[in-house]
Amino acid sequence: MFTGIVTAVGEITRVTPQADVKDDAEAGVRLSILARGFLRDDTRIGDSIAIEGACMTVVEMDASRDSFIVDVSRESLRCTVGLAQPGPVNLEHSLRMGDSLDGHLVSGHVDGLGRVSHFRPVGESWDLRLQVPASMARYMATKGSVTVNGVSLTINHVADNPQGCEIRINLIPHTVAVTTLGRLAEGDAVNLEVDMIARYVERMLGANAVPAAGKPA
Repeated sequence: MFTGIVTAVGEITRVTPQADVKDDAEAGVRLSILARGFLRDDTRIGDSIAIEGACMTVVEMDASRDSFIVDVSRESLRCTVGLAQPGPVNLEHSLRMGDSLDGHLVSGHVDGLGRVSHFRPVGESWDLRLQVPASMARYMATKGSVTVNGVSLTINHVADNPQGCEIRINLIPHTVAVTTLGRLAEGDAVNLEVDMIARYVERMLGANAVPAAGKPA
């Protein structure tokens, strides 16, 4: 579980095919990530870290604790962007009991890809607009939450369209400075995770919802 509050921007320095299945088109990759000062003293092999919004498992760390390695399956690569090539990535440790919940509840499971339709400065901030596919549009709500490349953000406006909807988000200078979002350009794809509460509400109110436990159908 995460909060969508990015604590560091790391760098994917190396992307290598899984060593034992180099010629398998369905093979995943191993990512080496440089993140000086990010790993905690108690970070262990097997811990979860969100990378560009996708939950990954630490499989190796170097002695200096300045870098770590994760394995990414081919399925994860199909469902995400930003994990298949070297470059900067947003990083967040998993939530611990007692930690401050400054963003919103985030699972680290990318639901789909959005696309930047507009990204321009407005005053001291930035106006970010994303085209959201139809499969995810129903989860978007004005003043609701959405996770973009691992960053918890508030939706300012939703406009439905034949392709799904376009959402507008205001990025403050701090967010632009401490995440990878400032590097976005129109046309870029982004990882999206819908609000967890909205997902459960849809299930409970939907036509296919199962009867409550102990009650007849």
